Amino acid sequence: MIKDNQRYFNRLHVVIDAFTIGIAYLLSWVYKFVILGDAPGLVFSQYCIVLIPIIPLYLVLYLAFNLYTPKRLQGRRPEGGNIIKANTIGLLLIMGTFFLLRSYNDYADYYSKMMLIYFYVINIGLETGVRNLIRMGLRKMRKSGFNLRHIIFVGYSSAAEAFIDRIRSNPQWGYKVKGILDDNKEIGYNYRGVSVLGTTDELEEILLNNRLDEIALTLGLQEYYKLKRIVATCEKSGVHTKFVPDYNDIIPTRPYTEDLMGLPVVNIRHVPLTNTFNMVCKRMMDILGSVTAIIIFSPFMLVTAILVKTTSRGPLIYKQERVGLHNQNFQMYKFRSMEVQSARSEKKAWTVRNDPRVTPVGKFIRRTSIDELPQLFNILKGDMSLVGPRPERPFFVEKFREEIPRYMVKHQVRPGLTGWAQINGYRGDTSIKKRIEYDLYYIENWTMGLDIKILFLTLFKGFVNKNAY
Repeated sequence: MIKDNQRYFNRLHVVIDAFTIGIAYLLSWVYKFVILGDAPGLVFSQYCIVLIPIIPLYLVLYLAFNLYTPKRLQGRRPEGGNIIKANTIGLLLIMGTFFLLRSYNDYADYYSKMMLIYFYVINIGLETGVRNLIRMGLRKMRKSGFNLRHIIFVGYSSAAEAFIDRIRSNPQWGYKVKGILDDNKEIGYNYRGVSVLGTTDELEEILLNNRLDEIALTLGLQEYYKLKRIVATCEKSGVHTKFVPDYNDIIPTRPYTEDLMGLPVVNIRHVPLTNTFNMVCKRMMDILGSVTAIIIFSPFMLVTAILVKTTSRGPLIYKQERVGLHNQNFQMYKFRSMEVQSARSEKKAWTVRNDPRVTPVGKFIRRTSIDELPQLFNILKGDMSLVGPRPERPFFVEKFREEIPRYMVKHQVRPGLTGWAQINGYRGDTSIKKRIEYDLYYIENWTMGLDIKILFLTLFKGFVNKNAY
């Protein structure tokens, strides 16, 4: 029944999308040739002919970018990003087709390419608006008790509690938990309104007497020996079954699986930058970005060099040993912002607010991150990347590796000039644990788009920071 409803909803969604694409196309024509009053070059019917292949093309792109997956757990941002990606590829394909047809058909020359730009913008806006209206309608229905998915948990564990917590915090998901089956908790034991109904041996009877949409296997680690029997019972019922492991604090948010001749392997950490193609793309971006930045910021670096050299004694560039990719040490460059001190005293502590070691010029260049600009040469050398976890001194690395779980994972990628933790406010004298959480998120979810986003946000959040002193 649920599958039939989902199929019906998807078909309706396709019709709505086709209608939305058509409206966006017509609005772009009206804006270009009626409101702006430009000469169309072609008659209206000829523009309408082009719409015939555009609609199926965009519907296929929407399907390719998972825009017809259930909205129950899909966030607005990922959906909005996929709408932009699909429309961008659609625009490039149409533009490319017209470019190729120019040599064979004059029709392509007269078609307004600017109208396609308007269509691109209007269609993204309309699609986003329509899908948000659908989302709001569905969530309102679910909060009112309609369009619910009935689920039962098999096994009481921390995974079961975490799942229930999320369901209780997100009523718009539309999940109704019927109860828990467990062999170690007494019948009637209650967690946030969800009760233990019986033992795992009663699963088959429960499935026969209840209409369920999903089964969540949330067994504790010590009970995994029952898994084969329970899965067989679930499979026999035909009810959709999902596995929520009781070691979610160990596995990554995006599990990376391999098939070793039929043997499934789940890697503890998914690191996209171990892929050669991804590494090459990121390195090319680092080289081009660092060269461009060196050229753009060279006047600032020249002025800073003069100020540092003329206001305090000591070297212009401060070199400090840091730990980088694969735990290899390297010399990181900065404009000197502190009084010259011995290597032994330098190791003692972080720089703190109103630190007497910081020079007057140093306070300004540290607060504005100008002191970090020489690291562009570290990036050019290959010691660092434009974006990545910030590198730390060997002394602190040895300290944190014992105190903070998963701290050393950050060294599986090149350290960065800026990073996900930094644009979220975790720099300077802030929580190392929170910083590592953000670094791990970046490492596991890296994309070129995420790097570009971080660089863009660095312009507004990363340069001037209250925690940099």
